[in-house]
Amino acid sequence: MSAIEPVDLPRAYLLLNHGPTVLVTSAHGAERNVMAAAWAMPLDFSPPKMLVVVDKNTHTRTLIEASGEFALCIPSRAQAQATLQVGSHSGRDEDKFKASGLATFAASKIGAPLIEGCLGWLECKVVPEPHNQQAYDLFIGEVVAAWAAPDVFSGNRWHFNDDARRSVHYVAGGSFFATGEAFSVADPE
Repeated sequence: MSAIEPVDLPRAYLLLNHGPTVLVTSAHGAERNVMAAAWAMPLDFSPPKMLVVVDKNTHTRTLIEASGEFALCIPSRAQAQATLQVGSHSGRDEDKFKASGLATFAASKIGAPLIEGCLGWLECKVVPEPHNQQAYDLFIGEVVAAWAAPDVFSGNRWHFNDDARRSVHYVAGGSFFATGEAFSVADPE
């Protein structure tokens, strides 16, 4: 497993601020699952909260509702094929971790696993909002632990020096964009 470093919780929003596709992991009892989600974003700073859309027909949704927790893992461009695969099949029919080749490691504060090789990880506890969950499939997660791979995120900034280690953004039909080059228009201090 590659190195990971903690991210200060008030800065956890920086991991999703640029809108990457995420891998949502969940677990309850002996069952665990992973799915891809293009609709995830930061919601609040303190305590940090994230939003993610998880359709009511997914196995991940069943496990999240049973456990009250989930993780958001930020895959790299090198993981795009596995991301597409876990977003295209049901965990009711197969072990998607095994089928996609995604290896996992234990989270620090939740039962859902974290995925090796990702760029960042957010461990979340569900903030119950039954109306939003039922009407819009929208889950709010309070971030209880946040992590990043220091080769791509340090000093509260992304720095993508290797194309294979860029985050991805799902478009449709199996197509992604990779996060591009950063630039600033801020006045120098």
